[in-house]
Amino acid sequence: MQANLSVLVGSSLVAAILLLSPPRAVAQEAAIDLSHFELAFSDEFDRLDVSGTGFGAKWATHTSWGGDFGDARFTDPGPTGPFKIVDGHLEIIASKTPAGVWQSGLLSSVDTTGQGFSQQYGYFEMRAKLPAGKGLWPAFWLNTVLPKGSPIPGIEIDVIEHYGHFPKLYQALVHIWPKPPNDDDAARKTVIEVPEGSLYNDFHTYGVLVRPDWITVYLDRKPKWRCPTPPEHKNKLMILANLAMGSGWPIDETPNPSIMTIDYIRAYRERP
Repeated sequence: MQANLSVLVGSSLVAAILLLSPPRAVAQEAAIDLSHFELAFSDEFDRLDVSGTGFGAKWATHTSWGGDFGDARFTDPGPTGPFKIVDGHLEIIASKTPAGVWQSGLLSSVDTTGQGFSQQYGYFEMRAKLPAGKGLWPAFWLNTVLPKGSPIPGIEIDVIEHYGHFPKLYQALVHIWPKPPNDDDAARKTVIEVPEGSLYNDFHTYGVLVRPDWITVYLDRKPKWRCPTPPEHKNKLMILANLAMGSGWPIDETPNPSIMTIDYIRAYRERP
């Protein structure tokens, strides 16, 4: 997960990105039909199943490669930690400690040893309500499971990456890591426009269908955009969700606290 400031700076650049990566023949397609899938992974967040390492729990609170990011420290669960279960929902809370340091939370379905849930293809979905506020950077994303420092290329799929400075849009994109020489990823990103405030006022589902030929992004189970699956996608994908801050945008006006509320995270596999 890395900053993509150029994608969201100014309306002219937003328009340029939309022209470079328009929805690829998905506008008239029907909503995804999950009757052809079976549930492979689910957390309904009736209880907190999180640990700092991920060992013995459904979620780890740091990336498996040990790389945290943003201007809030990703913190382990605990009495003053960023995770709380309220009425069957998970709250990830970004807040300042008494020392004035921002902390927040990340979930990873794979721990530092590579153990946990992952799958190469299928439909992945989060139902969530995002917090409003400048400087916030919530995301739901997938990343290739590889040993730390592996030279084998993998991909990152950002199903939703939202910058609080821009309440009427979010971006979806596909990275290749390590970045190939002369790679132009403009065709693997898009900006999705939404009614102002809609991401904050209600729960929405953010999904992605990963197949050998196409990666298709969904909002409320309706297709919004797709791009060809990169040939570098040869391994399983872990699930990540987080409430980060900053990414180059100032955080001096960020509400304290700010809460990302997740109803569920699920993954499905297609039936043969």
